[in-house]
Amino acid sequence: MAWLLLALAIASEVLATSALKLSNGFTHLGWTLLVAAGYITSFTLLSQALKLHLEMGTAYAIWSGAGTAAIALIGAAFLGETLTPLKIAGILLIVGGVVVLNLAGGQ
Repeated sequence: MAWLLLALAIASEVLATSALKLSNGFTHLGWTLLVAAGYITSFTLLSQALKLHLEMGTAYAIWSGAGTAAIALIGAAFLGETLTPLKIAGILLIVGGVVVLNLAGGQ
């Protein structure tokens, strides 16, 4: 159950961050409300996953790393942002770091 909550927290964070770009500096009310709701939901779900005994370092690394990688890919796919070989290398390093943390003793 903790892993499902973490996955939902990641999805909420990615949705909120995408809406943050679309809010145009909080000038569009609908997108701004989605940003607030998404981040509140994400932090709530993350806190519940931690309450169910996920290790904090591992959970946060997965939450932030997966969110960062997803946003970079969404930016490239839908928002006209560039995805350079250096950015791809950075995403792979993030994923590698999360894998190492999990192998080091996460639940």
